[in-house]
Amino acid sequence: MPDKITYLAEGPRVAIRYFAYDDAAEFTALARESRNLHAPWLFPPADPEAYATYAGRLIEDPTKQGFLVCSRDDGRIAGFININNIVQGAFLCGALGYGAFAHAAGRGLMSEGLDLVTRYAFGTLGLHRLEVNIQPANVASIGLVRRAGYRLEGFSPDFLFIDGAWRDHERWAITAEMVRT
Repeated sequence: MPDKITYLAEGPRVAIRYFAYDDAAEFTALARESRNLHAPWLFPPADPEAYATYAGRLIEDPTKQGFLVCSRDDGRIAGFININNIVQGAFLCGALGYGAFAHAAGRGLMSEGLDLVTRYAFGTLGLHRLEVNIQPANVASIGLVRRAGYRLEGFSPDFLFIDGAWRDHERWAITAEMVRT
């Protein structure tokens, strides 16, 4: 871990920062330790080569923003929240993807991190809307967005190809106006 980390936003227990290539060892070790937590919902990169490709897209592609949620007490990565498919112009929207690591699951750290990323997206990034697509049986993920004030907007059958099959998803969203109130 670098001596001085620049955080984009800080809360009482977590802070958010961008992905960096030198996070590979910590991120991939945490991904391997968290396989049982993540399956069958997501499959974050668990080896350095896959991490380099994954982080590279988040670092270099202007239509993506990747955030690491880090514990303020020790700087350890608690999870990640990515804004994908960012569209400018009249839409000003992005699609979220995220995951907690096993050591941080169930401690409220991702709730705090999601609040920081949501506010950063609506403030610094100037977005108006964030969307999240969640498999209906992923109760923990639905609870996270519900607590954050996202609203259920619909159901998309066969929406994303995950773990070898097209999976149904619920569509959740929040707008800048919903956060201001």
